[in-house]
Amino acid sequence: MAMTLIPALASAQKMVILTRHAERADGQATMGASDPPLSAAGAARAEKLASMLADAGVTAIFTTEYRRTKATAAPLAAKLKLTPEVVAAARTATVIEKIKAHANDTVFVVGHSNTVASIIKALGGPDVAIGDTEYDNLFLYVPATKTLTRIRY
Repeated sequence: MAMTLIPALASAQKMVILTRHAERADGQATMGASDPPLSAAGAARAEKLASMLADAGVTAIFTTEYRRTKATAAPLAAKLKLTPEVVAAARTATVIEKIKAHANDTVFVVGHSNTVASIIKALGGPDVAIGDTEYDNLFLYVPATKTLTRIRY
């Protein structure tokens, strides 16, 4: 009897799409507000993001506990009829576990300039830097190949 060996199929994250929240409302961060809403420009950017990612195959969305990350994800979540899962910004290890629990899926993560960079690094990606005034970075990361594509939108 001949035996054919077939390599075991490994479970791997298909793609992780990450972005920093869209623009904050002017003056909110400097006036001591730790949880400012999105500005009009930020709301428009969130809508644009939803249009861009509507057909990307996103099956899970993760945000932090802050209004600006939730509001950035909201238009896409509504379009896809998904409920974003909130993970505390300080809990990088937890969000990594949740991302990995969606093996073979495309997931979308909305974080902050520092958390997006740390998530990419924790998934095995390169170091990235997001400037304090940059709200237009979109990162497409494929963990299986450690391929990171950074685009502006």
